[in-house]
Amino acid sequence: MDEIEFVLDSTKESMQAAIDHLNKELLKIRAGKAHANMLDGIFIDYYGSSTPLAQVSNVNTPDARTITIQPWEKGLLGTIEKAIMIANLGLNPQNNGEIIMINVPPLTEERRLNLVKQTKTEGEHAKVSIRTARKDANDEIKKLQKETISEDLAKDAEDKVQKLTDKYTTKVDEVLVVKEKDIMTV
Repeated sequence: MDEIEFVLDSTKESMQAAIDHLNKELLKIRAGKAHANMLDGIFIDYYGSSTPLAQVSNVNTPDARTITIQPWEKGLLGTIEKAIMIANLGLNPQNNGEIIMINVPPLTEERRLNLVKQTKTEGEHAKVSIRTARKDANDEIKKLQKETISEDLAKDAEDKVQKLTDKYTTKVDEVLVVKEKDIMTV
């Protein structure tokens, strides 16, 4: 019986990890408001190693439409500016010799629809991860059934795994609805 609990717990952890990852990815999709996390995926060459932007500068949002980046070394201004342009986030950095300012433009209707599509894609990735966790759990239960547990216990465990799958799939849908509403709100 402990083996089944272990399988269910690890399945739950895997499914929660999919939700956590989805939330992290959705933070990178902007919804018209400036947010420091929009630049999380940007890495710069810092003394020969690829380093996250947040580890070489202060990234702030003084207002809803502006992001400021103040590098700890002024020599990085050009490198950071180039990295933002290469990241192709639709942002236009402006370097004043002290800091980099990014004015976040309001989203067009077309851009909003593309972001919703991107959001749905991230949601689908999360659902695939959840289904993969279900498949792994069911495979483990079948293996246990051959070795130690009865058919009834295996069937109960598979039902519990399916209930977990349904619960976490619903969570993904709820997260997506909130994000889509956020994106589509002008």
